[in-house]
Amino acid sequence: MSVDVSKNPPKTYSQEEAFNAALKYFKNDDLAARVWLNKYALKDSEGNIYELTPNDMHRRIAKEIARVELKYTNPLSEDDIFDLIKDFKYIVPQGSPMAGIGNPYQIASLSNCFVIGNSGESDSYGGVMKIDQEQVQLMKRRGGVGHDLSHIRPKGSAVKNSALTSTGVVPFMERYSNSTREVAQDGRRGALMLSVSINHPDSEDFINAKLEQGKVTGANVSVRIDDGFMKAVKNNTDYVQKYPIFSQNPKVSKTIDANSLWKKIVHNAWKSAEPGILFWDTIINESVPDCYSDLGYKTVSTNPCGEIPLCPYDSCRLLAINLFSYVEKPFTKEASFNFSLFKKHVAAAQRIMDDIIDLELEKIDKILSKIDADPEMDDVKAIERNLWVNIQKKAGEGRRTGVGITAEGDMLAALGIQYGSESGNAFSLKVHKTIAIEAYRGSVHLAKERGAFGIFDAEREKNNPFIQRLKEADSKLYYEMLEYGRRNIALLTIAPTGTTSLMTQTTSGIEPVFMPVYKRRRKVNPNDKEVNVDFVDEVGDSWEEYVVFHHKFKLWMEVNGIDSSKNFTQGEIDDLIQKSPYHKATSNDVDWLSKVSMQGAIQKWVDHSISVTINLPNDVSEDLVGDLYLKAWEVGCKGVTVYRDGSRSGVLISNDEKKEDKAKDLLTTFPEKRPQSLEADVVRFQNNKEKWIAFIGLIDENPYEVFTGLADDEDGILIPRWVNKGVIIKNRNEDGSSRYDFQYKNTRGYKTTIEGLSHKFNPEFWNYAKLISSTLRHGMPIDKIVNLINSLQLDSESINTWKNGVVRALKRYVADGTQAKGHHCDNCKSENLIYQEGCLTCKDCGSSKCG
Repeated sequence: MSVDVSKNPPKTYSQEEAFNAALKYFKNDDLAARVWLNKYALKDSEGNIYELTPNDMHRRIAKEIARVELKYTNPLSEDDIFDLIKDFKYIVPQGSPMAGIGNPYQIASLSNCFVIGNSGESDSYGGVMKIDQEQVQLMKRRGGVGHDLSHIRPKGSAVKNSALTSTGVVPFMERYSNSTREVAQDGRRGALMLSVSINHPDSEDFINAKLEQGKVTGANVSVRIDDGFMKAVKNNTDYVQKYPIFSQNPKVSKTIDANSLWKKIVHNAWKSAEPGILFWDTIINESVPDCYSDLGYKTVSTNPCGEIPLCPYDSCRLLAINLFSYVEKPFTKEASFNFSLFKKHVAAAQRIMDDIIDLELEKIDKILSKIDADPEMDDVKAIERNLWVNIQKKAGEGRRTGVGITAEGDMLAALGIQYGSESGNAFSLKVHKTIAIEAYRGSVHLAKERGAFGIFDAEREKNNPFIQRLKEADSKLYYEMLEYGRRNIALLTIAPTGTTSLMTQTTSGIEPVFMPVYKRRRKVNPNDKEVNVDFVDEVGDSWEEYVVFHHKFKLWMEVNGIDSSKNFTQGEIDDLIQKSPYHKATSNDVDWLSKVSMQGAIQKWVDHSISVTINLPNDVSEDLVGDLYLKAWEVGCKGVTVYRDGSRSGVLISNDEKKEDKAKDLLTTFPEKRPQSLEADVVRFQNNKEKWIAFIGLIDENPYEVFTGLADDEDGILIPRWVNKGVIIKNRNEDGSSRYDFQYKNTRGYKTTIEGLSHKFNPEFWNYAKLISSTLRHGMPIDKIVNLINSLQLDSESINTWKNGVVRALKRYVADGTQAKGHHCDNCKSENLIYQEGCLTCKDCGSSKCG
């Protein structure tokens, strides 16, 4: 059902009205207010805002869920549902459900994540392109996507087309990655997970693909690792890779040293936080849906954050239960966890999730109606239409849900229990076991009222380890399930809760607090009264530093009579943290092996998977990363990701000294004399109505010089469009004067030389390119060069267009996480912008802009 807004236009609010109301709602939490307003407040495509505070949103969601409830016996009322979800206190629909339920202005899915893929082992080019189109169609409807590449034949395999041999997995990684970067989702990029089996002969190429700068920047990558490989690593023996993977009669077979490949995985993860690892045999053996694999529920990959393993065309919707809200008298000696209320709410959360599936099926009907009404020819629309028909079938038949949690770290602190301690792990395990039992009980009761999911078969599931644990923990529940079935094929997950935790004002997901106290800066006018200037940046802007307390840390202070408005010294802050229940319980404090053990224990009670990161200091060894991965496999984790501090740019850092070190690291030292030949990247752009090409000469992957020229006329630089990297720029003159030749590899692998190209560079642009090249060669940071080029006041329209093209080319090389000075966010007007994969990304509201 949708609202006819044309007959009764609802009230609208200005950006300022809504922001001020949201700011009051969140008790002056600027970031939470902006996130809600920009991502979840109801608005149309023209930017009209229809909700003043989050409780307007909660009422919208409650109204729609209550409408679904009326289809069934013993319906919950709108007020019942509203009381459960209001103020983000107990139950929080995450992401797509929050934005999309009851939204008449957007034809989008309510699912957070999908997995797609071809049936069987097909790796035809048509199949590859079909997946590419399906991925894009899903991302435009707001979903994150995962797919596995293990079906693609390895590099060098024979194919029956003009290429004669296969290019292997990596080019298709780039294709899918680039498609992701092209799709905008309400100010954010699409999310993609690419996986491959370690048994695939190209798995090492897959593992290395992201190490090359600019490669596969639009995807997360994870390796599916089987028990046989892990045993080979542990026993230091060989391992046989095959294509098709695990085939009894492989077309390709390759014996490798398991430890050599393992060390490569560990090294790359230590260096760049990827690839992630999926322990595939554990996933499959524990998976309840895989009891129905012959009916289309064979798990093939995961969603982008790895917490939902899925079969092709299945999807999942996410919901988080705020664990902190069940702690009574938090941060006192009388603190306790209300398990009685918690159990009731877990059952309610499962019921609401099942209602959301019905709402999703309605959304898919609207998507299909829109596709049918679109003017394109039927054969053009066929892939998109079939995609949604397949998704609708899986969602209606399996009715998969994703009930999870947030605020684990705050829950433990509020109870006075140290995160990562033996008692902390034991209490967390008790909470998650309770969730599993009560969610499954809720699903059985729903089956009694509404019917079981379409293919439920107790006989198929009877030997599943997860079902066996439920039977042992609660035999009454198990035998009720035999009698009535279960409403949902799988129920539970622990997802990252980024923006959700900002609005619940708690720690994120299962993670500990990142920092209980940290500093922020705001730009100030030094001439204003009562302004403290704590920092002046390199362009002369003045900044005031202020202390920010984690919300629940601030509550601890208030409970203990500590005035949080006081201006604390760093020493006083350190003393406060030491006295608090967050002491030795931050993401950098928690014992790593303890966290892995905790994840493995909790995983036994989560039928999908867990998104969790092991945070490590910068100076840890690669061997430690390997030991943690091995431990994760041994204790039963389904997946694991490590992040070593500083191994990936663009991540929060804990103090200003590190920021200064990073800025120094951006300075690049080049040889005094230009080498005779340089490898270059190729970037194409539009200069007015003309097609242009830029060559970015590189030394140690850092830009050293720029050449630009026409790419589309008789006098242009004719290099095929498939040439993007590896061009060689040679200076033919030993005396250093300019006489450049360009070489590139043709389709047969030979070098093709285009001689004496210097005359083809327009003199009007040549001098500007020389100026830019000079600044590059003297080690000026790329972001500063970008700002310099942008600041040039040029009268010629063509020069300005050329300037914009060169800026776009160079921005690809700005280190992720670099602060963008002199810019503000078009969305929320914040000046807190960073470069992320060549695009300006707002750290306050998350919107991203390229160009």
